This record gives sequence, structure tokens and C-alpha cells, in this order.
Amino acid sequence: MVLRSLSREVKWICGDLLRNSVRFASTTSSGGRLQGKVAMITGGASGLGRAAASEFIQHGAQVIIADVDSQQGPQVAKFLGPQAQFVCCDVSVEAQVAEAVDTAMASHGKLDIMFNNAGIAGKAIPPGIADLDLAEFDRVMGVNVRGAIAGIKHAARVMIPVGSGSILCTASISGLMGGLGPHPYSISKFAIPGIVKAISYELCQYGVRINCISPSPIPTPQVVSQLSMFYPGATQEQIAKIVNGLGELKGTKCEESDIAHAALYLASDEAKYVTGHNLVVDGGFTCFKTLGFPSPDQVV
Repeated sequence: MVLRSLSREVKWICGDLLRNSVRFASTTSSGGRLQGKVAMITGGASGLGRAAASEFIQHGAQVIIADVDSQQGPQVAKFLGPQAQFVCCDVSVEAQVAEAVDTAMASHGKLDIMFNNAGIAGKAIPPGIADLDLAEFDRVMGVNVRGAIAGIKHAARVMIPVGSGSILCTASISGLMGGLGPHPYSISKFAIPGIVKAISYELCQYGVRINCISPSPIPTPQVVSQLSMFYPGATQEQIAKIVNGLGELKGTKCEESDIAHAALYLASDEAKYVTGHNLVVDGGFTCFKTLGFPSPDQVV
């Protein structure tokens, strides 16, 4: 019985490997879902941006990683291979966003996809609204909102003349419900779906799509670093376990690859009729809130 069970397990594993190999071969032979497209990803040197860059490249895109991290950014581009290019870009400075887009145009002659993913959380231990530091608020809004607007503006500048393009923005479930993040971060993320809807009205007239993605908490390096201030004695693995335990959907967890897959769909021609949409990837977290009634045996 043991040998028979082991044999079945080996067959399943081999079958999975074969299916994965066939899927990879078919992807590379057909060029992938983004074959021939040029994408720019802000904040692409780590976390969700890096995962999206890898996914886009796997599906045939040329990717420009635009990030303020001039040390890690070039290393990531080198690791991802010849389809990746790094440009140093602080999205809170419009001139740098414009220059990054111009670099894409100079290198490839077009920009098909703009993923405005760069963002900051702000201070890990937020004050109450009565003690809010407006300079900190401006700093978060400058990256998360103004930076996204700059990316949309300069992507539209080169997409409108050709009548096509896909613009993406990273939002958050912190922009769907109150109390899930510091005030500056939450307010900035509430703004993103509104920006997408407001601008989709104009871009529709030119064949350019714009959407956003609202992920659940994911233990990215940025999130782990922020939470380490709450849990100074915890390891990265312990913090990741805490974050993964916040989900509602049993038997799974939200990972960077899930957001990369969502971005791939919205960036691709498969989503050719999807615009002004906020794709929520949260395992149902924002769909419900239970009343928490006590069980009958607990009622006296």
C-alpha cells in the first residue's frame, strides 16, 4: 500500500511538472500575453512592483523599472535580464516622471503600459487626527497621489496620440474601509479609485484604459519593515505570519504573485473592454462583517 501510494504521488508530481513545462513552453513560443508591449512600473525595484515586472517580462514585455532606489533598482533589472531597464525616478518630482517616460519612448518608441505602483505608508505609529503632522500627510500624498497623477499625465501624453494604452494604479483595501491604515495612507488610497473613475471618462475618448488594483495586506519588505516597529522583538517570519493571518479566505493567502497576475490581466488585451475599474484582491475581506452573535449555549 505504501509503495502504491508513493507511486501515485510521484505520478502527480511528474504530471504537475509536465503541465507546468508545457504551459511555460507554450507561453514562450507564442510570446506571451504582453508580447511586443512596453511597460513602465514605478516602484518596480521591490515588492509588488518587482513581482509585476517579473510577470510582465515572462509574458513578453519590455519593462522599464522606475524607482527611487538607485542601488537595488539596477540589480533587479540585471537579474530580470535584457528585457528590463532601470531608470532612477522619484515620482513625487514630476520632471523625473516625465523624463522616465521620455526614456521609454527613446528606447522603444512607445509606451503601452504604465503601472503607477510606487507608494509609501508613512509613519508606522500614526497619531490621532488631532495630532496629525500635515508635513507627513503632504509627504505621503506627494508620492501616493501626486506621483500617480504625474504617471497618468505623462503616460496619457504619449498614449493619446496613438489611441491605445493601459494605465494601472496600485490602490489598497485601506482605501475601501476606514481603520485599516494610518490616516495619510488611507486617505491617499481612498483617492486612487476616484482618480481612476474621473480620468477614465476622458481617456475613453482616445482608446486608453485606466484601472486600479486594491490588494489585501501582503508581507512585502515595506510592510514587514513597518510592522517591525510594532513588534520589535519579532522575526520577519513571525511578522509575515501575522500579516498572512489577517485574511478571511481559508486555505490560502494573498501573495505578491496574485497582484502581479491581476496587473497582467488588466495590462493585457484580455481586458480590452475593462476601464475605470477597481479590481479588489482581498479574499472577501471587504465584502462582509459578521455580527459576532454568541452561540446559544453561551446565552444565559
